[in-house]
Amino acid sequence: MPREIIRTDQAPRAIGTYSQAVKTGTTVYLSGQIPLVPETMEMVAGGIEAQIRRVFDNLQAVARAAGGELADVAKLNVYLTDLGHFPVVNRVMADYFTEPYPARAAVGVAALPRDAQVEMDAVMELGN
Repeated sequence: MPREIIRTDQAPRAIGTYSQAVKTGTTVYLSGQIPLVPETMEMVAGGIEAQIRRVFDNLQAVARAAGGELADVAKLNVYLTDLGHFPVVNRVMADYFTEPYPARAAVGVAALPRDAQVEMDAVMELGN
């Protein structure tokens, strides 16, 4: 099946050997997003809530570039350097998603690129 590379200036550009997202058929694989501001490629100012919101905004921009919305996300993976921040993820996520929620995993990690406290990636299914 042919792959379509998804790219948008509304989300941070790739800082490595990857694409912002790849679409195969009606499935879109969104690469991990950290809380970089697309225009500056600098980390968002503020604490963990600001970082989580920036990550959701970045994922939303890539989802829209692929022809979808966050509501089309089937699976969300959350990586946190401190699992104590998980309640903040839940609270902020409720501002971006409504039921039925996507499947989700939350993983505690030792470190993330650019000293981010959170990273997320997703799988989106279009055409529902």
